[in-house]
Amino acid sequence: MRRFVELFQALDTTTSTNAKVEAMVDYFQNVPAADAAWATYFLTGERIKRFITSRDLQNWAMEMTGMPEWLFKDAYHTVGDTAETVALLVGQAPSQIKDQPKMKDVSLQEWVERKILPLMPLSKQEQGERVKQWWRELDTAECFVLNKIMTGAFRVGVSKTLVLRALAQVAQLEPAVVAHRFVGAWQPTAEFFQSALSAEGHSSEAPRPYPFYLAYPLEQSLESIGAPEAWLAEWKWDGIRGQIMHQGDEVLIWSRGEELVTAQFPELEDLARRLPKGAVLDGEILAWTNDAPLDFSALQKRLGRKKPGATVMRDSPVIFMTYDLLQWQGEDWRERPLQERKKQLEQLTTTMSDARLKFSPVLEFDNWEELGALREQARAQSVEGVMLKRRDSAYQVGRKKGDWWKWKIEPYTIDAVLLYAQPGSGRRANLYTDYTFALWQGEELVPVAKAYSGLTDSEINRVDNWVRRNTVERFGPVRSVKPELVFELAFENIAVSKRHKSGVAVRFPRIKRWREDKPYRQADTLDNLKSMIHSNSPSSTA
Repeated sequence: MRRFVELFQALDTTTSTNAKVEAMVDYFQNVPAADAAWATYFLTGERIKRFITSRDLQNWAMEMTGMPEWLFKDAYHTVGDTAETVALLVGQAPSQIKDQPKMKDVSLQEWVERKILPLMPLSKQEQGERVKQWWRELDTAECFVLNKIMTGAFRVGVSKTLVLRALAQVAQLEPAVVAHRFVGAWQPTAEFFQSALSAEGHSSEAPRPYPFYLAYPLEQSLESIGAPEAWLAEWKWDGIRGQIMHQGDEVLIWSRGEELVTAQFPELEDLARRLPKGAVLDGEILAWTNDAPLDFSALQKRLGRKKPGATVMRDSPVIFMTYDLLQWQGEDWRERPLQERKKQLEQLTTTMSDARLKFSPVLEFDNWEELGALREQARAQSVEGVMLKRRDSAYQVGRKKGDWWKWKIEPYTIDAVLLYAQPGSGRRANLYTDYTFALWQGEELVPVAKAYSGLTDSEINRVDNWVRRNTVERFGPVRSVKPELVFELAFENIAVSKRHKSGVAVRFPRIKRWREDKPYRQADTLDNLKSMIHSNSPSSTA
């Protein structure tokens, strides 16, 4: 455990990518495989089932220290994180536990499998007694990491790609090979870890998705990426990215989040069985009817269900819009040129002639001006913009610059009034950073969206000061404020919603700018927002 805590501290105290990789390589090379497996599990964003809450930690810390709740909350607002607040209150200084080396010898695997997980069936009182005893024997840093693991909130400043790069360096394998072995559901065991880093891999492993290749936003001029004839363009679909595969006797559908979603889409599971064996397709799951995509809200009705009912399947039918071929006849095609993969994929969809499988059409253009004109039609096509992919590009791992770009259409925008504010989380727990915005409906301001991103640190501090000076009412951590500040909000889409008082729901709202030049009475109306539902114009008329 001590070695893992030291790794965490090394990763948390540097911004150097090379230093982070070196720290992970050193760790993986010098700990038992079982520890390395659990470390990989946590570093790549996986977590154990959450059965201990932040509130539990708070209660146990107050019991252990005799601290009143008001004082704990005051400490929390200063620190900004419950796990860290508790660790600072209960953790021991290293000098205090130097005579207790036995705790240092407990491995990460033992902590997880023999200490933390066995807490699950115990009562809260029994859990608390054991945790408090651990706190008495650990230093502050160890308490902090332990608290994060127990509450399922462990994270540190490394991406999954960076962790896999370190593992590839340890194994002396290509990063793409290692990345493929660590996607999907895998168990953090010594056996799996050793097989994943071996030259031959695990021969009996279940079919896994390939690591997804992700595009970067196009922020430079089109001319800067080269000649138009080197590029292939297609629509940027607004659905759920996924891979559909027929491997041996298994058919599987994986989401970009590396979760199996096969049962949520029975019609696509049936489609997968019609695919030739050894085929893996990359594409987008879309709600679709009358030869056109439905709004994303229709697709949301299919999410989170173990198995959709007949009504949901009827009201939100889905198709798989495929745009890449990753494996064909059991052979990995990712290194082949995109145009070759596309040609085989189009032939497959034509041969199958199944309405549930569609080939993402290639957009024809001779120059960048023509592509720009096509992009302007994106909203009318119910898509998010245009994808640009180099014709000779391989299918890479993760987000890489150069070969794939996403050129999204301009978002919708509205000018809205700040109505409520509440503190953020983590390091922003003592600042009012989460905001609720409203639009005018007659003489009433109706809440329409919540947003917390888009402002600079300086602007956040100014808004925080303003909120504290202009609070009207308090509702727990939430403050209602004088309706005076106007902000321009940007969002990707809008749909009718029965769950919201406003009658509409906006997708991915964020703050575009603070409209200090605009009086609050001149903010947008709810009618103006609703008019955008059937409008192709992304901008506010105000």
